[in-house]
Amino acid sequence: MKLWEKKQTRILNQVEEFEVGKDHIYDREIAIYDVKGTIAHAKMLNKIGILSDTETRKLTVELENLYEKFKKQPPNLTKEDEDIHTYIENYLTSILGDIGKKIHTARSRNDQVLTAIRLYEKEKIQQIISHIDKILKKLNKISNKFKGKPFIGYTHLRQAMPTTVDTWIESLIEALEDDRKLLKTAYDFINRNPLGSGAGYGTPIKLDRELTTKLLGFSDYIKNPIYCQNTRGKYESMLLFAISNIAGDLARFSNDVIIFSSDEFGLIELEDSITTGSSIMPHKKNPDVFELTRGKFKKLLGALISTMSITFSLPSGYNKDLQETKELVIESINEIIKNLEIFEIVIDYIKINEEKILSKATKEIFSVDIAFEIMKEFNLPFRDAYRKVGEIIDELRKNNIQLVKEKFKDEISNRIIHFLSMDIKDLFKTFLPKRK
Repeated sequence: MKLWEKKQTRILNQVEEFEVGKDHIYDREIAIYDVKGTIAHAKMLNKIGILSDTETRKLTVELENLYEKFKKQPPNLTKEDEDIHTYIENYLTSILGDIGKKIHTARSRNDQVLTAIRLYEKEKIQQIISHIDKILKKLNKISNKFKGKPFIGYTHLRQAMPTTVDTWIESLIEALEDDRKLLKTAYDFINRNPLGSGAGYGTPIKLDRELTTKLLGFSDYIKNPIYCQNTRGKYESMLLFAISNIAGDLARFSNDVIIFSSDEFGLIELEDSITTGSSIMPHKKNPDVFELTRGKFKKLLGALISTMSITFSLPSGYNKDLQETKELVIESINEIIKNLEIFEIVIDYIKINEEKILSKATKEIFSVDIAFEIMKEFNLPFRDAYRKVGEIIDELRKNNIQLVKEKFKDEISNRIIHFLSMDIKDLFKTFLPKRK
């Protein structure tokens, strides 16, 4: 029986099917959290005198049994069950009769689902942070391994400046550290109890919201009942923003991996065990994992935009539109966890090709370093040093070094030519230690 049914008349099957949507699928994910919320609600009803000690004990026993059952195997809900809230209440009523019917006293499915989702999100955020921490540990190890090793820095996808492998790796480390902060900020908002707000306008019964807040492990509760409902989608958008940033940083790094491991660049190599082949081209080693990581960012960004569009286009209070955000949030959480899990694996199979880096690097990437060097040596304004180095490089592009030496015989030019005559490996050794 539906929680909202008052008589035997049923709505059209087609309408019911449309309204239920995918709740019966995604409520499997929040089943144990809904049980947790229901246990806390029962204990609170006992404290304020709605349930007797015996009733509370019987309800708690059955709910704890359900919790253990759902931990092992989430329930296979059907569209007839409508959602997990209906399933649990119907189950309690079938076992305990009138006692089961009391469990929904002073509670709406609106604050019930919010509570379950927030408990689910809190746990999943901790899981995501744990995955990030594991990746950071690996990345720090890789960075230390390649400390000071030459690499090429690009702007506009053109060789720009010398850098190091660890500088490239550490750009992702710092990005993920920022993402972790965003997640923790989202967690702080989500860690507030909405239970007790009812359908968004409180209840005629004086509830002990401090008790359910403590029992459920929230740091506080949301005071205004209307705002409780208005946070649905809003807080989820904060979480999806953090998730999108994680996915975006993984996508950017993956894009680097795809480019740098291409035949045209060859700065890094991907081991065979993390690449795929072609059904027609025997030579192919495709970076599918990194391409999918790049693609998933766009998918997760779409979920964020959809959630915000649904949320902020609504009037205050609960609206059925918000049901559509449940799928977006749960799918996004599942996607980012899978993405982090596979990323943690594949980063061990990226190899740096130092020989190719040295052969691909042009001496021109040291133009800034040389300009600063002669600026200090000859006490020149930077712009003059900049123009002088540029002039020599332009000449070297057109003529061999001997002709350039004959054309430019002043001391400053000779110093610039001296640097540009050095072996690429020696240029890296000379200038990389000076870079901060």
